[in-house]
Parts: sequence; C-alpha cells; structure tokens
Amino acid sequence: MAAVSILHTVFGVFGDAAGLFLFLAPTITFQRIITNRSTEEFSGVPYPMTLLNCLLSAWYGLPFVSENNALVTVINGAGAVIEGVYVVVFVMYAPEKEKRKVVGLVGFVCVAFATVALVSAFGLAGETWRFFCGFTAAVFSVIMYASPLSIMRTVTRTKSVEFMPFFLSLFVFLCGTSWFIFGLLGNDPFLYVCNGFGSLLGALQLVLYAIYKNMGQKDEKEVVEEGGSTMEMGLANENQHTEEGKLTRTVASKESNQD
Repeated sequence: MAAVSILHTVFGVFGDAAGLFLFLAPTITFQRIITNRSTEEFSGVPYPMTLLNCLLSAWYGLPFVSENNALVTVINGAGAVIEGVYVVVFVMYAPEKEKRKVVGLVGFVCVAFATVALVSAFGLAGETWRFFCGFTAAVFSVIMYASPLSIMRTVTRTKSVEFMPFFLSLFVFLCGTSWFIFGLLGNDPFLYVCNGFGSLLGALQLVLYAIYKNMGQKDEKEVVEEGGSTMEMGLANENQHTEEGKLTRTVASKESNQD
C-alpha cells in the first residue's frame, strides 16, 4: 500500500508538470495572435471549455469534496488563471462573430460553475456531494479534451497542421496519461475515465501530426516542379517560334531574289 501511495503521489506530480506545460503550450499561438493582431483560423472554443474544466476539477479536488486529490486542485487552480488570460487576449483580437461566441461561452462557464458550487455546497452532503462534483468535472473534462476535434477536422480537410500546434497535442497526451494512471492508482473513476479519453485523443492528434506535417512542403515542391516544367515548355515553344520565323524570312528572301 505504501508503494501505491508513493506512485500515486509521483504520477500526481507528473500530472501537475504535464498539466502546466499543457496550459502554457498555447503561449506560442497567442504570441502569433498578438503579433498579427488577428486570431486567423484559430478556434476560441477550447479556452472557455478548459477554463470550466479547471474550475470544476479544482473544486472536486478540494479536501472537503474528495480525499487525496490536493494536487488536482493545485494544477487546475493555476490553469484557471492561465486560461482566463487566454480568453481575454482571444476576445481582444477575434473577429466579431468569433468574439460573440467566446463571450457567450464564458457566460455559460460562469453560470455552470456557480450552479455546481452552490448546489453541491448547500444542497448535497457526503458521498452524494462527491459523486455530483466528480461526475460534473468528468463530463466537462471530456468536453475539454474533445474541443480540438474541430481543429482535427481542419487538419484532415486542409492536409496542414498549421493550426494544430505540436506541443499542444503532445502535452494533451502526456497530461491525460499521467492523470489516467493517477486515477487508477487512487481508484477514482472520475479521474481515470475522462483522462483515459484525453490520452487517447492526444495520441490521435500526434498521429495526425505525423501524417500531415510534411504535406505543405510536398505541395510546395510539386508546385515548383510544375512551374519549372511549364517554363521549360514555354522556352521550347519560344525557340520553336523563333526557328519558324527564321525559316519564313529565309524562304521569303529566296523568292525575292528569284524575282
């Protein structure tokens, strides 16, 4: 049991580290957004959904809700602050339609978290309290992990990974895997079910990245090669026309001399 407890803590620390890198991975994306003063084709959906997941998971990890999950509260509390900053920056540079969608999602996040917190604190007790908070946190964890599905569709449609950063996909996989093992060791289905799904989805993103990462370079090379062939054909045609012109002038000159 002591070994299991130690491993439980170790994977919790790994989960915190991977989670922090996961939350910080979009900073590269936001540097680009701030530099270009545009969100381009980046989706704003993942950030409010991740914010809600962090708030609910941090609430679930509190000692008076569930036992031995303090590390869950630590990383998700930090994640909530980071995701809040992302949401503000995204709204600043998003087009009007995307801005309204993200603001609407933030409103939903606030209402959903307040409802869960108030109902669990004043309307439930004991194991029912833990079950309600854990189930709600697990549901929105699945939604958070599923939010990049729209980007995955974009990748398969455009055959480009430009809008699916590698490190974000990598840390989704590492974070999901760490918390999946943490949940198994702690016999907590509210942690291992949703994070097992996240681990699987992160693996799929990495597979997509491996498939499409060089597609853009190949397409560019093909265009250059096609362009080169066209230029050669154009040059050949030009030479052919030049030779035909010379032949015509020669024939005309001979006819003139005969006259």
